[in-house]
Amino acid sequence: MKKLKIVFLDSATMGDVTFAPISRHGDLILYDSSTPEQAKERISDCDVVIINKIIMNRELIDAGKNLKMICEAATGVNNIDLEYAASKGIPVRNAVGYSTDSVVQSTFMHILSLCGHAPYYDNFVKSGKYSASRMFTDVSVNWFELAGKTIGIIGMGNIGRRVAKVAEAFGMKVVYFSTSGTSHCTDYPSLPLDRLLAESDIVSVHAPLNERTRGLIGAQELSKMKPTAILVNAGRGGIVDEAALAQAIDSETIAGAALRPRAPSRTAGSRPRASSCCTWRSPRWRPTPRRCRSTSSSPTWSASAPATSRSATSTTASCGAWTADACTATRGRRR
Repeated sequence: MKKLKIVFLDSATMGDVTFAPISRHGDLILYDSSTPEQAKERISDCDVVIINKIIMNRELIDAGKNLKMICEAATGVNNIDLEYAASKGIPVRNAVGYSTDSVVQSTFMHILSLCGHAPYYDNFVKSGKYSASRMFTDVSVNWFELAGKTIGIIGMGNIGRRVAKVAEAFGMKVVYFSTSGTSHCTDYPSLPLDRLLAESDIVSVHAPLNERTRGLIGAQELSKMKPTAILVNAGRGGIVDEAALAQAIDSETIAGAALRPRAPSRTAGSRPRASSCCTWRSPRWRPTPRRCRSTSSSPTWSASAPATSRSATSTTASCGAWTADACTATRGRRR
């Protein structure tokens, strides 16, 4: 039986991981990164292509003459032309469940930093102001206590539910908005978006980027939020209008925000799109790069993307056909 040829076009984006579990399924070729032209050449005769940040458009899909499967080394698949892949009979798999704990942790890292004014107090002590103070305290900024506040979660999937549980541990009231239009979660009140924005002290976004969520939060939506509220976007950058968010922070329409910005331009020294001159250095603004990968668990390729979260647990493959219950390609951290 001929071994599968598996090509990973941007393996450097995975960081310090071992690819041994993937290589068991065939001949694995790793490329740190690939330009569009390089990608076309590199997948021309492969059976399986693995990508993380690469845009898998029609042109690139057509370049894979023997392509039997596309694997996304993350959860979001908005970088893949799913309809075109399906029209060619090429299944798409994505990694699910690998980052839930780290995304939840990152979400509350930002919430606590913004609400607790962490950079301010860090500087207050390190600058010597605390030692020089006769009061041995600082009361110049208001303390924002989470207990009794309302968190509005946009997208009540696996991550949203975990965020809700942690929020409850802080004594917060949880409400949510269903981006799919189906309020499947009965543990918490489901609200229309406008009402959630108006009532929430913290708005936390945990939704995929699709036709329903692209540009979901713009200037009009931000204007409905409390001036004391903060927004955390732990989902895709395109869900929130970053220019509108920067304006909302600069004008103090909202109290603060944290998000993973969309990719900056390739120009050297460029900044993420959300940064205005004021916002970029504002203590009320927390940008973070894409770095929410779990270090203690390994993801599996979902058997269908993005319609189901069922994880495959076995791999069966041949030159002539690919079994749909495919590809467990675990990533384990080296220690």
